[in-house]
Amino acid sequence: MNEQTAVRELSPQDFLLLGINDLAFVKAGRLEDKDCFLVFSADGTQMAALADRDVAFAAVRQNGMEPLSVH
Repeated sequence: MNEQTAVRELSPQDFLLLGINDLAFVKAGRLEDKDCFLVFSADGTQMAALADRDVAFAAVRQNGMEPLSVH
């Protein structure tokens, strides 16, 4: 079985779990009427709200994940 075949055999649940421990999404938002940057895990769980984008990205990296920007 090659890599392409293996990907085709992934279930929808398998796709949902891809990157769950490796990726975090950062997007601008509002929390309690304040502008902030929200950090979400790959499954959509909100993990943090930080005042600064650079701090949000640094926090994600400090926790061993790769930050991705979402617009």
